[in-house]
Amino acid sequence: MPEGTVRRTPVSEARERLAESRFLFVDAELPAQAPPGEQPIAHLLGLEADDLPWLGRERESARAEFLGDAAAFVVPAIEAGQVVHLHVVATERYLLTVHRGPVAMVHGLIARLPHERPPDAVATLFLLLGEALETYRRSAVQALLEVEDLEDEMFHRREPEQLYRLARLRRTSALLHHTLLPYHQAAEEAITRRVLNPDFPQERQRLAREYQRMSKLVLTDIEALQEAARRGFGTYSSLVSGEQNGVINRLAIVSTIFLPLTFLTGFFGMNFAYLTDELESRVIFWVLAVGLQVLFLAGALYVLHRTRIWRRLHDDEGVDDE
Repeated sequence: MPEGTVRRTPVSEARERLAESRFLFVDAELPAQAPPGEQPIAHLLGLEADDLPWLGRERESARAEFLGDAAAFVVPAIEAGQVVHLHVVATERYLLTVHRGPVAMVHGLIARLPHERPPDAVATLFLLLGEALETYRRSAVQALLEVEDLEDEMFHRREPEQLYRLARLRRTSALLHHTLLPYHQAAEEAITRRVLNPDFPQERQRLAREYQRMSKLVLTDIEALQEAARRGFGTYSSLVSGEQNGVINRLAIVSTIFLPLTFLTGFFGMNFAYLTDELESRVIFWVLAVGLQVLFLAGALYVLHRTRIWRRLHDDEGVDDE
């Protein structure tokens, strides 16, 4: 990185670093929780506090804007499944990042700089923005693969736990989309206005267009994850419906078998003169009661076999046992 210096420093030393004349990448790490009565970070850094009142403030929303010769961003990134916001100010001379608590993405970027060797602060800024998008892409792709694995597991053996895992992955997709989309819209608007400016250098226009392309691809990956999560819920519901249909079919067959027996016991249990006087012999009982039952069962089994219902139930049981 020609004429460049990287410094990770507390806020108390960052002001002196920013006052140096050559190109700097200064990373200021703040406490995880803002102490009571904390002064504006921009004031502590010797920057224009009126233009940057949000710098370092907790729970600041996504931002992308140009302030004269400076670019200011609040960039979301994914750290261990959680969203962190990185506050960034870039000028021709320096790139300043401010965040609360450690952010692994910044450490990784600093390690890449000796190999990437960006020529100036603006090129370093686009590296940083691209690295933030990459955290979203990795998270979306990992979640998408988990959804596909869950679908495969469902077809082999459905378990209630899979539904909870699907709900967690769907929540992940909603978190990724909900946090990236506002930032994407703000950055798209700000960068597009800058790129359309004829005074914007060609190399920086190329970097901006490459960033815009990557941003749209990441959003596409997140939308694919959302669609896959919805499809997973649909697959689970279809499997449940299929199992319920199988249970209903088995109950229908059992009812078909026992329905004539219920009828016969009810009929012969009636206490009227014909039954008590005429149908007293054991032969008549076996012929009417047992014979009719066997005959009806044989007819019912023949109908089930001809309509392939029995074979279909047998096939469903074979699939469930695999």
